[in-house]
Amino acid sequence: MSELTVFTARLIRTMNPSMPEASAVAVRDGGIVEVGSLDTLKPWLDAHPHRIDTRFENHVLMPGFIDPHLHPTLGAILLPCHFITALEWNLPDRSCPPATSPAEYLSRLKNVEAGLDDSEEVLITWGYHRIWHGDVDRDALNRVSSTRPIFVWQRSFHEIIANDAAIAWMQIDRSELERHPQIELASGRFYETGLAVATKALRAVTHEKSRFSHGLDLVKRAIHHGGHTTVGDLSYPLLSDAEEWAYLSAILEGDDVPFRTRIVPRALQRGNWSGDPDQDVERVRTLCERGTHRLQFGNNVKLYADGGFFAELMQVQDPGFIDGHHGEWLMDPAALERYARAFWHEGKQIHVHCTGDLGLELALDVLEKLQAERPRFNHRFTIEHFGLSTPEQVQRISDLGALVSANVYYLHELGEAYWKDSIGYERASQMARLGTVERAGIKFALHSDFTMAPALPLNSAWVAVNRIAESGTVLCPEERVSLDAAMRAITIDAAYILGMEDRIGSIRAGKLADFTVLEKDPWAVAPEALRDIGIWGTVFEGRPFPLERV
Repeated sequence: MSELTVFTARLIRTMNPSMPEASAVAVRDGGIVEVGSLDTLKPWLDAHPHRIDTRFENHVLMPGFIDPHLHPTLGAILLPCHFITALEWNLPDRSCPPATSPAEYLSRLKNVEAGLDDSEEVLITWGYHRIWHGDVDRDALNRVSSTRPIFVWQRSFHEIIANDAAIAWMQIDRSELERHPQIELASGRFYETGLAVATKALRAVTHEKSRFSHGLDLVKRAIHHGGHTTVGDLSYPLLSDAEEWAYLSAILEGDDVPFRTRIVPRALQRGNWSGDPDQDVERVRTLCERGTHRLQFGNNVKLYADGGFFAELMQVQDPGFIDGHHGEWLMDPAALERYARAFWHEGKQIHVHCTGDLGLELALDVLEKLQAERPRFNHRFTIEHFGLSTPEQVQRISDLGALVSANVYYLHELGEAYWKDSIGYERASQMARLGTVERAGIKFALHSDFTMAPALPLNSAWVAVNRIAESGTVLCPEERVSLDAAMRAITIDAAYILGMEDRIGSIRAGKLADFTVLEKDPWAVAPEALRDIGIWGTVFEGRPFPLERV
């Protein structure tokens, strides 16, 4: 039997109400033996060989942070792209200054294009948003270059705009493009299911071995930088099972990886929204038979309601959008119900992508039907993203026993922009209404949907506690959550969302020895300073992993 390692700390926040604070934790073979103080641990120390590790005596330990909805493959595709975004992004290998006007956006894009040495290199940029950057379409991109293929990935992952050279480069029959309901050739816009057409062609670039491996390594560094020890990969595979599994196994499974990934399969393949549920149930069963130490499958599966929130393609109830446009369905509502029923009968925990309040209404209607047809206890049906909602829908979530995994960062980046340009103040200020969720007693988690938000759990908690928009304005303070709830939402309640609360999420005997090591105690700083707390690094299954210092 191996010796005990006892980590001492200035403070240990266990997130276990029965023993909320401690000063020492004994670890053996990757698991927690006991938490308490050196005095209370004495029987173990008297009986077993041990060593005391005091490196954290000036730090605060918390359970390892958990992001239950993050996309390593999405990050691997996008991080090597040229970032031109409305807000500043700090990436593991560079900082990207903001571009906040149409002129600035196009100027940056032209500079990127002019700086490419290879005249045949495909240019892919990410971060465009109409509200800040104006109407960038095929003609505008043709003016940047008429010969180089240019793909502009919208701030969401739900839409691409292509110039003529890019459309020709894809080598897709033009009649197929003209028939597709979510492709607009006149503007060069490929969105939602039409996006799958573009991404299939783009795989020749985005999945090229050296590029993708570099991108996934950047994702690995970003996850560690945020203090995570567990992340959820929602919607696997993003594009290609064979390619992506090989990359994930090579880069996210090694001994140098300080976190595990809970992989949640998509219920049906991208671009095949009218498939056979029985075949997809079997496909998911087969996927779940694999798995490694750090790449793990559970009992979860992912479905989709409405379109992307950053893309303003969410489905909203009356009075709709200010400009009168309509959102999109990612799945036909009848198909969503059909697939949900198949996986409900399979006993799966169903996660549904819902961004608008009409998309949420659809998901709750489906859940209500399924509960009436075949009641299940502890089904953990989870609303993912939770952009727009009504107070009455929160009550339905509670009544139906569902959970919420929210991207609260929407409020920070989009609250004021959508107030002035999209849906008006009332609904924009109340997006991600987590205060109501907390008061209703609904378990909720905070996620990044990386790269939709930075992979920084303390930043997500900061938004949830303060509701500070990009300009510094506080939007709907009535929907702020308590600090306790926010910290639970990135630890024990996030573990619950993934069905892993018996193994991770709190510091107690019998759980895995996963800790995030903080420079300060979140309960001892002003709420506005929460996101500024320094992270020393993590302990993953008993092994310390300090952050790389730049």
